Amino acid sequence: MLICGGTGLIIICMEKSLQEEYAPHSTCFGCGPANAKGLRIRSFVHGDEVVAEWQPEPHHEAYAGALNGGIIGTLLDCHSNWTAAWHLMLRAGADHLPCTVTAEYAIKLLRPTPTAAPVTLVAHVVASQDDRAVVEARLMAQGKVCATSRGTFVAVKPGHPAYHRW
Repeated sequence: MLICGGTGLIIICMEKSLQEEYAPHSTCFGCGPANAKGLRIRSFVHGDEVVAEWQPEPHHEAYAGALNGGIIGTLLDCHSNWTAAWHLMLRAGADHLPCTVTAEYAIKLLRPTPTAAPVTLVAHVVASQDDRAVVEARLMAQGKVCATSRGTFVAVKPGHPAYHRW
């Protein structure tokens, strides 16, 4: 990670995505860098938001030219989970991410998501406590919001099956 200067602001610039920096061996279907058959989303911090760009392929379609709703849900879930983990790490002043899991999330599919061009995911934390964060996110394609989500993501403790997944 690099710290870049600005005009009175400190901007965090990342050469690697959050996933590549903190969980390079993760095999998660949605965001694991080590899953050759996964979606491999790459989330980057931009101010108080986390942003990703991802290119759909024909095998991700529900029908010709439209992204499958389950893939949309996976993109929003994983991207939001990383947003929560990043936020909780900063909140705690830690040097490593807490391992977070999805407690609940809901998506709204607003319009068909075209697959001809990349989609953009943007997420931000709207509320948090010591071990959890509520994240709102949106998925955009061709300049239009196609889906939104809101979810709660919780940092797990030792003994939880996902505790050492990063």
